[in-house]
Amino acid sequence: MVDFEAELWIWDARRDDSWTFVSLPAEASQEIRELADGPRRGFGSVRVRVTVGGSAWATSIFPDRKSGCYVLPVKRSVRRAEGLEAGDIAAVRVETVDL
Repeated sequence: MVDFEAELWIWDARRDDSWTFVSLPAEASQEIRELADGPRRGFGSVRVRVTVGGSAWATSIFPDRKSGCYVLPVKRSVRRAEGLEAGDIAAVRVETVDL
């Protein structure tokens, strides 16, 4: 499990769809990469349980080649419930599942 704060950002390639993410810290990304060594799901994703404020959900994180870190999509319903927009800083808890 990792707790961190990160800025929400919009994926440039899908700006029209407003895919919003946070990037996991480099150290946490490396630990997850080591734990998840072996066959991976689509796009190299890893299943996680996430908490942001009072919202919790199951999703996947994805490796970002550019930064070398995993990125976490933050769905619109969570952003609305927590009053978050791109550029805001969110407190995030990520716990891997099924590794």
